[in-house]
Amino acid sequence: MKNTVLITGASEGLGKSFAIESAKRGLDLVLISLPDSGLEHLANYLRINFNCCVFCIGIDLTQSNSAEEIFAIICKNQIKITVLINNAGLGNWSWFEEKSNDFYKTQIALNITNTVLLTKLFLNHIDKKQPSYILNVGSLGGHFIVPKKQVYGATKSFIGYFTRCLQLELSGTNVNISLLSPGGINTKPELLVMNNSLKGFAKATILEADYVANAAISGLFKGKREIIPGFANRFLLVLDKIIPSFFKEIIIRRKLKAILSV
Repeated sequence: MKNTVLITGASEGLGKSFAIESAKRGLDLVLISLPDSGLEHLANYLRINFNCCVFCIGIDLTQSNSAEEIFAIICKNQIKITVLINNAGLGNWSWFEEKSNDFYKTQIALNITNTVLLTKLFLNHIDKKQPSYILNVGSLGGHFIVPKKQVYGATKSFIGYFTRCLQLELSGTNVNISLLSPGGINTKPELLVMNNSLKGFAKATILEADYVANAAISGLFKGKREIIPGFANRFLLVLDKIIPSFFKEIIIRRKLKAILSV
């Protein structure tokens, strides 16, 4: 049976790279993004260049019933999903008090609630006798304390915990679940400008979206439990486990002082 992958946040950035990488591998696609976000243009490109079936759903994932609506549309069109990529998310780089309550409600709904509900519906949708796959997009930020990413990092920590629990609950089944924990990714022009200003080891942790998508999907089909693209990012995680907590707090406080003095 040919695999069909559902990708959220598919119109740009890492989600778009996931769509292209999946099409290259011969998968059919269901692409999810906001209405009028260019999904059909991407879908036509994929159909022409990779001869795959592409179905688009334009929907606001922060709406409370969006997950149910997506699977109602899928069932109505008799589409059988075998791969779920929970990619959609909202980040920020700001002090906690700078953002509004509505921003945090949206961030939590998109990063956490949407992922949980889509995963639940996907597990109800699949035939567990056949191989199926879930890729949850977390972040290295979910492993570290990062000032100015307080809520974003917390949502990604949630995704990590949620994914690891599911891996244990579904062990011994044909459902393969992977956690993607990337570092910085060049996904938007403003990020590209900011990342280009980095130097040394910090610059080495930044990766291109196409590279991350390739590593993630390869790792998913190989059954990797956690996928951390890039040697520098894997080294950072090892270093974090070695350095004592009190010393890491000193480093973070010094970094905060540097930020405040700018």
